[in-house]
Amino acid sequence: MTLAQINDRRFELLVKAVVDYAIYMLDPQGHVVSWNSGAQRIKGYSEADVVGRHYEMFFTPEDRDCGTPDFALANALKNGRHEAEGWRVRKDGTRFWASVVVDSIRDDNGQHLGFAKVTRDMTSQRNAQLALSLTREQLAQAQKMEAIGKLTGGVAHDFNNLLMIINGYADILRRRLEAPEDVTAIDTIRHAAQRGRNLTRQLLAFSRREPLNPVVMDPARKISEMRDLITGSLRGDLDLEIELPPVLHPVRIDAGEFELAMVNLAINARDAMPQGGRLTIKAQNVALPNGDAPHLRGQFVSIAISDTGTGIAPEHLSKIFDPFFTTKDAKNGSGLGLPQVYGFAARSGGTVTVNSTLWKGTTFTIYLPRANAGLEKARAPEAPELRELPGGTALLVEDNQDVATVTASMLHELGYQVVRAASASDALEHLRAGVRVDFMLSDIIMPGSINGVELEDIVRRNYSLVPVLLMTGCSDNALQQNLERPVLRKPFDIEMLRQALFNMVYDSTVAAQA
Repeated sequence: MTLAQINDRRFELLVKAVVDYAIYMLDPQGHVVSWNSGAQRIKGYSEADVVGRHYEMFFTPEDRDCGTPDFALANALKNGRHEAEGWRVRKDGTRFWASVVVDSIRDDNGQHLGFAKVTRDMTSQRNAQLALSLTREQLAQAQKMEAIGKLTGGVAHDFNNLLMIINGYADILRRRLEAPEDVTAIDTIRHAAQRGRNLTRQLLAFSRREPLNPVVMDPARKISEMRDLITGSLRGDLDLEIELPPVLHPVRIDAGEFELAMVNLAINARDAMPQGGRLTIKAQNVALPNGDAPHLRGQFVSIAISDTGTGIAPEHLSKIFDPFFTTKDAKNGSGLGLPQVYGFAARSGGTVTVNSTLWKGTTFTIYLPRANAGLEKARAPEAPELRELPGGTALLVEDNQDVATVTASMLHELGYQVVRAASASDALEHLRAGVRVDFMLSDIIMPGSINGVELEDIVRRNYSLVPVLLMTGCSDNALQQNLERPVLRKPFDIEMLRQALFNMVYDSTVAAQA
């Protein structure tokens, strides 16, 4: 045996021993003429299975139909090499992602002898890359939503102060006017202010600055109780189907925000089905992570809301949770429904995902984490409805002068004298000076080193006979400190203020008797 033959034999043995790559030869027509152990490991075929057969057997049916095997050989013959990635099929029918190189083999005279084929299984690497890309996209989305949330939270806070002024004076004037046309005009203003209040509520829910009141509940029971509410949001040409398993994990959520999220999704589905259709609500227990929520882990309840409507265009999917983004006309969409759903799910410890196909329908899935504690017991009865306030002097702490003026006017309407303070330090100066007050009504976010929550703690420690009622349009401090006591939400009207003051008096009386 010559040295050249010995070297050829060594190379042949080396190639056959390689297990990480499928290395084999094809004749000029594409038939397999050699087969190494790596090819058998990756593709599942033995040498006897494939030698003499055309290599197109390793391609998917769709690739064979569009001529991919022939194109690869033609390209290698023309350019000397063909490189590609794509799905290939194993003997058992499963698919793997392959990195492929096809080299044209020629002798010293340039005559074409066939092809050398090298295939590597890249499925694990591809899956890891896709997972990394998905994680990066989710991180970018989370950062974008956080930035938008901070912006919208600040806008909502300022907007609530404006609504407080509009709503407060409209409420006062409503009590004084008698002419029907004047009453109608004021009622229109109040109705517009209420719509603005609802919009800012959804903004604050999205931006995670709306304090939640979460309780542990049975989601199946809650969804069943909401059937009439959801049906009322639909049209007569839409069918509603609710599929609930016998047992669902308990979840800890704010019932009001959950209802609002479900109604927002129902309205969204309704508008996507102008010619009628079906809305399906399906809940089940799931273990995460999964393909839709790889960043969550643990036991969750998934609530899928599916419609048979027009679907969402792919270019819109990344924007649907952005505040004020909508494809509807101004009369039918504010662009705040889906952001509220997003905010509710995120603040509840879960997420919301969307899958949509144009002209076939859309599915939104809310994931809520399983609650470890048991279901909430019945709450103690609330304070009785207000009959009469005792009157007296109120210490009003509010830095916005216009808001302070309208709030003082509302307190006057309720029979209170008002001492005003523009900051926490001003309020404490009044108390140290011996000004006698029957309660303090304070905003939470104020200029200076002391916010409303800290002011309340100081008053409780040093002036324990002065009840405190906090109010806010948006409060990170209230959220961070997990306030359990009631907070009066701006914008409020006289009746809301009256009931809040009565509840405060009622609670103070109960505490004094305890």
